[in-house]
Amino acid sequence: MTKTIAIAGKGGTGKTTIAALVVKLLSKKGLVLAVDADPSINLNQALGLPLEDGRTVGKIREQMTEDVSKGRFNPAVAKQEYLFSKIMESLVESKGFDLLAMGRPEGPGCYCASNEFLRVSLDKLVKDYKYDYIVMDCEAGMEHISRQTTRDVDVLLIMSDPTMRGISTAARMKDLIGELRTKIGRIGLIVNRVRGELSPEMKSAIDGSNLQVVALIPEDPDIASLEMQGKPVTELAQESPLRLKVREIIEDLKL
Repeated sequence: MTKTIAIAGKGGTGKTTIAALVVKLLSKKGLVLAVDADPSINLNQALGLPLEDGRTVGKIREQMTEDVSKGRFNPAVAKQEYLFSKIMESLVESKGFDLLAMGRPEGPGCYCASNEFLRVSLDKLVKDYKYDYIVMDCEAGMEHISRQTTRDVDVLLIMSDPTMRGISTAARMKDLIGELRTKIGRIGLIVNRVRGELSPEMKSAIDGSNLQVVALIPEDPDIASLEMQGKPVTELAQESPLRLKVREIIEDLKL
């Protein structure tokens, strides 16, 4: 049974860094499909993988929609088979995991049909490749989850920085979940880049949100060094505080 882990949060909270480390650590336990659902498309950099321009699901979907609307799409070709073949071409393969970049969110117009094709294609991809895990780096608004362009989520990790604004944003995300049609299992809060203790105000805000704290992650000085050198976060030392904490999260969640 494939487990889906989604990582969300406002920009700048380090969700892509955490997503990359989760992918890398879970790839030692099974085959992982890493899904970059953030329009900024930088999970590939965090994982140390190349990604060609235009090699995203968003581009594929837009091109197919445009071709259909302008009569350029060959009616003899099944749309579902076409979309799936293009998604297969867009996969970036690596040892223990593959990467699928969703690309920018939808533009004007109705994408109901192509979203349905996308859901079916993702299900077929997971079935054919027999992925043990899907790890999704979500955009801040969780657009792909809310529009049901992805599978149901077993674990949703909401990222925050150690600020009242970050905690408030995380609480609003939790409230939004009740309005979504997508089924979500366990929900947890990760507070990243923590220095010392959280303030009493933040502790009170977390208690009021009813968010379960999965982890408080200390600031890791090695991250800045890697970023300045343009190296992927997966090159963090095995005993780095951040890597060790992510390993604890995976063990505690029994992933």
